Amino acid sequence: MDPKVIMTGLTIAIGGAAPAIAIGMITAKAVEAMGRNPEAASDIRTAMILGAAFAEAIAIYALVIALILKFT
Repeated sequence: MDPKVIMTGLTIAIGGAAPAIAIGMITAKAVEAMGRNPEAASDIRTAMILGAAFAEAIAIYALVIALILKFT
């Protein structure tokens, strides 16, 4: 099998799995924090969405790198 195909697959697999785990952890901790302090739910939600967006950006970077590996 071509090493380029293997590297492309590993890049998108790891680059997709790590942000998915991070987003799950961010959401779980935010929901836990909202349960403990409902008055701060708005501030917690804002921070959660910002953190999830940053984690999702890493997945997009991995996708771009995988496409570069595939087509070069």
